[in-house]
Formats: sequence, C-alpha cells, structure tokens
Amino acid sequence: MNFMATQDKIKKLRIKKLESLKKVGWDGYPAQTKRDTEIAAALNNFDAWSKEERKIVIAGRIMSMRGQGGIAFVDLRDGSGSIQLVFKKDSLKDFDRVGEFLDIGDFIEAGGYLFKTQRGEDSLFIESWKLLTKTLRPLPSEWYGLKDVEERFRRRYLDLILNDDVKKRLVLRSKIIQAIRDFLNSYGFLEVETPILQTLPGGALAKPFQTKLNALNMDLYLRIAPELYLKRLIVAGFEKIYEIGRNFRNEGMDRSHNPEFTMLELYWAYQDYEGLMILVEDMFAFILNNAFSQTKNPLLVNINGNLVNFKKPWLRLEFKEVIRKYAGLDADKAEAKEILEKMKEHKIEITKEHKKQDKWELIDEVYKKICLPNLIQPTFVIHLPAALSPLAKLRTENKEEVQRFLIAIGGMEAGNAFSELNDPLDQDARFREQEKKRRAGNEEASRYDKDFVEALEYGMPPTAGIGIGLDRLVILLTNAENIKEVIFFPFMRKREK
Repeated sequence: MNFMATQDKIKKLRIKKLESLKKVGWDGYPAQTKRDTEIAAALNNFDAWSKEERKIVIAGRIMSMRGQGGIAFVDLRDGSGSIQLVFKKDSLKDFDRVGEFLDIGDFIEAGGYLFKTQRGEDSLFIESWKLLTKTLRPLPSEWYGLKDVEERFRRRYLDLILNDDVKKRLVLRSKIIQAIRDFLNSYGFLEVETPILQTLPGGALAKPFQTKLNALNMDLYLRIAPELYLKRLIVAGFEKIYEIGRNFRNEGMDRSHNPEFTMLELYWAYQDYEGLMILVEDMFAFILNNAFSQTKNPLLVNINGNLVNFKKPWLRLEFKEVIRKYAGLDADKAEAKEILEKMKEHKIEITKEHKKQDKWELIDEVYKKICLPNLIQPTFVIHLPAALSPLAKLRTENKEEVQRFLIAIGGMEAGNAFSELNDPLDQDARFREQEKKRRAGNEEASRYDKDFVEALEYGMPPTAGIGIGLDRLVILLTNAENIKEVIFFPFMRKREK
C-alpha cells in the first residue's frame, strides 16, 4: 500500500476516535490551554524545580508513545525542546484514555512535576492532561521525502517537524536578517517600504510578472527591484535608507534562483561605491559574529568544502581582468561570434535569447557561467562596463566603465552595488537606449521611466546603493545545497498527474 493510501486509511480510523471523544463530552479542538512553562525552561531549571516538586503545565506535540502495563511513556515536543512524560495508572483517573484517544502527532497539555526515572532520564510525572488538537493524519515514521526531495518542499510543514537541520537553517535565516537590521540601524539607516505593485518595472535587468488592476483598468507589474522608489526617497531628503522585501522576476529556477526572492536594498547619500565596500566588509563581520556567535571563529565559514575567510580587506578584482583570467577573452576586443564560441567551448547551451544579445550581454553571461565559479574567497569585482550598468555613475578614469562592484563569494554572486547615476540627462539617454533594446525583443531591458527622470531633475545628491540577495546569502552562510533549502515555502512546479 502506498503512502497516501495508508494515510487515508488511518485518517478514517482517527475520525472514528474523534467521534468517540465527542460522545464522552471531550472537545477535540479546545481553544484554551493552561500552559505556563516551555519545555526548555523546565529542562534548564530541572534540578531546582524537581527538588521542590514544583507544579508546571506544558503543552506540545506527541512524537512517540510506548506503554508497559500500568505505565505509559510519551515524548512531547514544543517549539523549545522535548521531554518525556510519564503516565501511571494508579495516579491518574483518565489513564485508560491515553491509549484509547491519543495518537502520535496529537497536541496535548500536561501538568505535573519534574523527576528522574530509574534510568536517569529527565521527565515530567503527569497528574493531569488534556487533549488540545486531534490530528487526522499520522506523521511518517520515516520521512519519505528524503527519497523524494520535491515532496519535502511541497509538504514543508512535515519537513520542519521531522528534519531538525532544516528548522535550524531557517532559524539561522531569521537571525541573519535580524543581524542585518541591527547593524544598519546602529549606523543610522532607516528601514522603509516601497510599492510592490508598480506601473513600470525598473531598477534591474529582468523580465517582470504582469498583472491587472481591474478597478482602474490598469496594467501593473510585480516589482523586480525597489531601486527607483528608494532613490525617490533620497531625492526627498532621506540620506540613509534600506528595505528588506520581496522581489519577483519571471525567470527560470535553479540552485540560486526562485521567481520570488528576498532582497536587501540600501541607499546612502553623500557616499560612493568605495565607501560601500567598507560597509559591506563590516556588515558581514557583524552578521557572522552575532548570528553565528557560538562557533569558535565565526569569520571562517565552510562553503561547499572550501574554507572561506571573511576577514577584511576582501579581494578587489577588475571585471575585465576576471574575464581575461578565467575565460581567456579580451572583453574590449572580443566580438559576439568569438564570445559564443567560448561559451560553446565551456559547454554552455546557446539559446535563442543569447543570439539576440549584444557582446556585453554575452560577456556578462561568460562572467556568470565561466568566471564566477572560480571566485571562492570574498571578492569585490569592480569597474563593470557601462553597457551593463544603466543606473551607475561613469568612472572619471574610463568613461566606458562605471563605479560599480559585484560581491562574489563561494562561486556565487551575493550582491551588486554602485555609485548611483544622478545626472538626469545621462539617465534619460540610458533609459532610451534600454528602451530600444526592449523593442528589439530583449524582455529584460529597463523601461523608460519618465517620472523617475523628472524626480532626478529636482536633484539627487551623490549616492551609493547596494542590493544583496538574502536567500543567496543564507545559502552561502549555512552551506545549503540550493535556494529551496533556505526559503520557508519555495516555489514548486505543478505535480505531474
């Protein structure tokens, strides 16, 4: 019998138990509980509380049950920990109903006092108990999803119940994000919120999701980045701002991409990209020292078998030098045909989209697929081509390049930053160039945002900005295999029939 057939059979039996409960006047789903203690607190204070026979009430999910005549043992787990419950027939009026009504997975309330069993196990001697939630489906005794990874993600709630490592990684995700907030707030940055539904998608090169506001008969887009709205706030006089929020890009899924993802985006007036490099180095050190404070040396992180050292200063490498070193191409002189040949040489599939791209878009593909996997230690890849950076300020030393850097760690891109373009005439010209590419068939090209250009005409001070993909950051710092492992509910394809 397969897993789901077994589940359905057990569900019918448990519904009958639920009906039996109701006949004796028990509620299978009461609203209230008298819980006054978490399991972790009981275990942390075990010696003192057991000595004084302090009465406590805990609550949680039954993870296992076993009986020996007039005694029953139950392993109970709440969000803080697990403890053994001991039920004795001669001390409990409702003892027979423990075996009659309860199943693994049910939630109960349990009151009593702490003691050690003859085997020396910290336990709670039960004087009273109450059913809180009757479960209709059993927890798998062996999580079948370990063999079928897709099902692990589809039934994430079971994954989190049964796989403690998964839960720990997602708790670390929250700690990492909290550490980022603590660090930026201590630097005087203000957290803000900007629209997710936008009339024009902008701030990045990506294909958007399109929707419609029926009430106003308007086409709208889920944002691909909050950048242009955050810059409007810099125009408005805010000098240090950031947003942690969801972005949406209508693209494929792989180890580091999910259509819905979380970004940190930050803007700092009267600062440039070089100042941001220092901020990034300090922020990573703060994250590791706070979210991973229990480790011996938090700045040394194992990423895919490589020991990565986050001690500053990080490496700084020129973008074109990276292309030359790892792909053997002169980015300035190479033509599209030569670049496509290099991609074929490295067994990169050439798509219809690649054939539409200009040389710099192909060079960007070469960087991501050929060069980036070689950048293991924390690295700032600096001075990207202007053709790939429609929102960045040009370098005074070389007008073909911009004041921009990419963050490369463990062979993965973790962030993108630059001195922001604040010349409205230059911005207008670059938007128009991007619009030409869009009309020629490039669905990822930026749209012409007239309102944003007008905002720049009112004046934006020199500003530096950065975007860091928080899902990718958690992949790196927790040594996860892919982005699905670090998102509570990753996007999944439809099940095949």
